[in-house]
Amino acid sequence: MVETFSSVPKVDYSRLRHPATKTAELSNLRQAVFKVGFLYLTNTGLEDLIRRAHEALPDLFALPTEVKEDCNMINSPSFLGYTRLGAETTAAKTDLREQFDFGTPGMTPWTSQDPFWQSLEGPNQYPKHPGAQSLVEEYIHNIDELAQSFVHLVAECLSLPTDTFDEFKGKMSRLKFVRYPPSAPKSQGVGPHKDSAGLFTFLSQDDSGGLQVLNKNGEWIDVPPVDGSLVINIQQGFEAITGGICAATTHRVIAPTSRTRYSIPYFLGVRLDLTLEKLKESAAHIVSCIPTSGDEKKRAVDVPSEFLSPLYSCFGEAHLRNRILSHPDVGQRWYPELYSRYSKQTLK
Repeated sequence: MVETFSSVPKVDYSRLRHPATKTAELSNLRQAVFKVGFLYLTNTGLEDLIRRAHEALPDLFALPTEVKEDCNMINSPSFLGYTRLGAETTAAKTDLREQFDFGTPGMTPWTSQDPFWQSLEGPNQYPKHPGAQSLVEEYIHNIDELAQSFVHLVAECLSLPTDTFDEFKGKMSRLKFVRYPPSAPKSQGVGPHKDSAGLFTFLSQDDSGGLQVLNKNGEWIDVPPVDGSLVINIQQGFEAITGGICAATTHRVIAPTSRTRYSIPYFLGVRLDLTLEKLKESAAHIVSCIPTSGDEKKRAVDVPSEFLSPLYSCFGEAHLRNRILSHPDVGQRWYPELYSRYSKQTLK
């Protein structure tokens, strides 16, 4: 048995913002980033927004099927819109969830003059429901402000300049509204995976439970709901940028058995044009500047991700590959040649 975690730590955002408590709380943040890859962020000031968003979800998912299908993701080469129950896969198995995917507002459609992977950055499809678009845009605006602040605080806790990771931020981040209906015991809500869409995930979960993370001893650790908090985890983009020192943690969602579960994850995006060569150069510099005890560096050898595969020209292509295989119906409609190629590849 190796030294690992048995619970997910809490970090108080208000203490990170107060001069008298900032140093101590940065130490807590550093431990969470290094040792766990997951944390609860409390006292963010977004508690009312989170509550209102969760209150709106049951009505949104209760819309008539034809209204939801009108904004089906199949219409979007950017993989934005509605996904019906069972249409997405993780770890090659069907996820028992339905969801709406949105991106940072204001993205323009892809043109033939753009790199093919830039099609991931596109306009939203909103369901025809009063207040849906305004809620999405309000949520993205506020959670993104928090996310930008959080990334600066992570840099500080790693003894780096606060703007160290700014150059890696992407133009578009993604927001999901997710519904998990009651299912048979031990069903897969979302299969074991590491988030791959960017830098950090900011998750608001309801009080149903079901989220679990995997520690170094192969034990699944529950991440029970904490009212008003955000569960934040490292994505594979940040793992790669830090040379694996700050590693993403495998996690899953066990589908509920007696009640519907709702969650709202926000994925802070990374630059799509980031190449493997640029990444390795930047990562080497960043790693050399992060003081470590030695244990963290052992994690650098384990960074399995399409993000780091030489098969793909840049992160944009790697991310597109991930979306195509996770949403095969969308992939086959918009990218049939890429779907055929990617579905036969094995990551190196």
